[in-house]
Amino acid sequence: MECNSQVASTSQLIHPRAMKSYRFLAVAFVLALAVPEAQGSEATTAQAVYRDRVEPHWFAGTDERTNRFWYCVSTGKGQREFILVDADEGKRSAAFDHARLAEALSKATGHAIDPKSLPIFELEFGRDLRSVTLRGAGIWRLDLSSYALTPVVEATTNENRIQVTGPRFSAATGIETEISFANQSGADVNLHYGDPSGLFRPCGMLRSGERRLFSTYSGQVWWVSSLRGEWLAFFEATLKPALALIEKRPSGAARRQGEANSKSPDGHWQALVRGDNLFLRSLSANDQNEVQLTYDGNPSNSYAHNAEWERAVSMQYDAQDPEPPEPGIHWAPDSRHFVALRYQRSEERRVYLVESSPQDQLQPRLDSYPYLKPGDQVPCVKPHLFDVESKRQIPVSDALFSNPWSITELRWDSNSSRFTFLYNQRGHQALGLLAVTADTGAVSSLIDERSNTFIDYSTEFFWEYLDDTHEIIWSSERDGWNHLYLYDGINGALKKQLTHGPWVVRHVDFVDRKQRQIWFQAGGIHPQQDPYYVQVCRVNLDGSGLTVLTEGDGTHQARFSPDRRYFIDTWSRVDLPPVNELRRSSDGHLVCRLEEADASQWFASGCKTPERLVAKGRDGVTDIFGIFYRPAHFEPARRYPVIEQIYAGPHGFSTPKEFRAASGQQALADRGFIVVQMDGMGTSGRSKKFHDVCWKNLRDAGFPDRILWIQAAAASHPFMDLSRIGIYGGSAGGQNALRGMLDHADFYKVCVSDSGCHDNRMDKIWWNEQWMGWPVDDSYGKSSNVEDAAKLRGKLLLMVGELDRNVDPASTLQVVNALINADKDFELLYVPGAGHAVAVTPYGWRRLEEFFVKNL
Repeated sequence: MECNSQVASTSQLIHPRAMKSYRFLAVAFVLALAVPEAQGSEATTAQAVYRDRVEPHWFAGTDERTNRFWYCVSTGKGQREFILVDADEGKRSAAFDHARLAEALSKATGHAIDPKSLPIFELEFGRDLRSVTLRGAGIWRLDLSSYALTPVVEATTNENRIQVTGPRFSAATGIETEISFANQSGADVNLHYGDPSGLFRPCGMLRSGERRLFSTYSGQVWWVSSLRGEWLAFFEATLKPALALIEKRPSGAARRQGEANSKSPDGHWQALVRGDNLFLRSLSANDQNEVQLTYDGNPSNSYAHNAEWERAVSMQYDAQDPEPPEPGIHWAPDSRHFVALRYQRSEERRVYLVESSPQDQLQPRLDSYPYLKPGDQVPCVKPHLFDVESKRQIPVSDALFSNPWSITELRWDSNSSRFTFLYNQRGHQALGLLAVTADTGAVSSLIDERSNTFIDYSTEFFWEYLDDTHEIIWSSERDGWNHLYLYDGINGALKKQLTHGPWVVRHVDFVDRKQRQIWFQAGGIHPQQDPYYVQVCRVNLDGSGLTVLTEGDGTHQARFSPDRRYFIDTWSRVDLPPVNELRRSSDGHLVCRLEEADASQWFASGCKTPERLVAKGRDGVTDIFGIFYRPAHFEPARRYPVIEQIYAGPHGFSTPKEFRAASGQQALADRGFIVVQMDGMGTSGRSKKFHDVCWKNLRDAGFPDRILWIQAAAASHPFMDLSRIGIYGGSAGGQNALRGMLDHADFYKVCVSDSGCHDNRMDKIWWNEQWMGWPVDDSYGKSSNVEDAAKLRGKLLLMVGELDRNVDPASTLQVVNALINADKDFELLYVPGAGHAVAVTPYGWRRLEEFFVKNL
């Protein structure tokens, strides 16, 4: 979809930059998986799938109308229907007679109205359901018996404002609508549209103070970046035309203002930081004395949280991590004690970049930013306990938390007898919940999680304290699968393993403390299905009543009604367009089918779904799940070269599981290839044993499983020519793709490696120490593409952006240097002004396609 603004917008290529702002470092890895859709006529196919999205608008209130909702569904290009659902009755019907309403609107407005394209974006039903207020091209009240229209004059209300959302790409289809951008950030910004398959469409610059209206569709996600490439905000367009307000982000100092000057709950005391030390002030009207509590604070080890600390710690964390430590004072509820956090700075490593072609000046610009790498000293925080009555510090031994990666989630018990915190040890082989007694400072371990490899704290870990019952929900892979456990919150005794079996808890959605139930997403709970498919489940806090609430053979997403009595289950597979069902939350019973996607035009245009295939991995036992794409004009008698898209980042898995109407894999296949994708051992979403293959061994990247899968696919599909095999990937996938060429040159012949983290000692600290461990040892060198560059055979294209803030671009250039020193031939695409993931730009994708066409 092109950006359609009511004022002229620029059309120059805007390259995606590193995801630094809002701490969305992990997004860059998502981008590395995304590739652009086909150009030309192929690019419109995503809009040829209809009835695939249901966005419910539940009735407000507590009367008999509560469990009703309406939604608007796309039925064709520019066409829509409004549907009313009574969940209690299990009835789905048209919200009104569209033809009669169109006739009434035509008479009232003097303009011909198409009943299939009603100019309405919002409905509000009357309490008796005999009338409905229509908002769109004017506001009308419709009598549902006579279809008489009455114009409505409403008091002026605030403009509908879109909330900032998280980074993701747009839905494939939606209802036509509008979005208005107002730039109040104080600086010029760039607007981008992230299309369904991952291509960034440039939509021009928005000047500071400027406002601009765009035509869009519901579900379209807009990305806002600074001119220097940091992502600032993300907005998803709604059915109702709305305002996207780009606001100035408060500085670290502004966000933290006052947090270090904390009043006690009883209002009698104030703990404050002056310089680097801590003071206690009486707020009594008769006694406002101030006492200095500490004298050991200094700029390198301070009780004062400051911008430098925030900058340093931001490079230690990722958006998927537990939150970094909050600054300030933590008072006990009874005001007798408080905990002050003391911050120890680390030596700051900076990465330097030269921006060769700035948008706002002729001369190059030198830029730098903090960026910790494996083995670097990390900033850390430790708690210090103080007694108010004696005005003294109570010593707290750090013997159980002497080497922290992080200390987070500090909380006081309601009776003020102790405080607890989450301790993540450097190296990520120990994670625990520690308790400190308020009167003595004695430290004890409530929960102590250990692993001989790694604890996946960044993507799989969950915990929650239940205050009323003094219990703790805790996730662990100790039995070989990620499951939930219930602990006694007072003494740390294990009360019950809540879930168990050869499947994994993927995500906890909701803990119902009143009903004592956990609602969660599970992978692999149906043994006959793909283990990566998500099913929605519930279990009681005593471990009983495990209920799988969804059932279709695909991957599921649930959206609950306000009272959680019902949910809309949207599910699909790569070879099955979306199905939307209304289900009962108590038992998962199907209430009614809402929509089944209409992909008839999509299929009629020649589009094909990828095909699923399962083959055994290296152990001859474990199933490896993958897919492959055929060209749109497939000829069974031909033999096609094969290209693998790889992304073996251990923090996830990459093979698509849901239906996609547009994909770069299909676009590449249409150039005359079979494109394959699968997840080998060393990636997540399966058992701990499956995942542990990556431990200190990122060079493996699942290749023994991948090669066997491709060979099995070719054995049953002889049109795959295994004498011509290519491979490509970005970010961690860029590292993987080149490693395939270095270690398996007898199999892979051609490679495109984009923005690769080719040496794990050069990349960001959190991601690499999570999988490669700490201290840095020789396993890092053994996984380095730089050290093995001389092994290169075959054709190689390296891509990198000069302003990559996610992966140090020097990582790619060090590969270049090693290849030159080894007298190896290769190609390099070094893109001025580009950040991470060059291949998601139209130019980078064209070069990737043409490189494979030329060499395969």
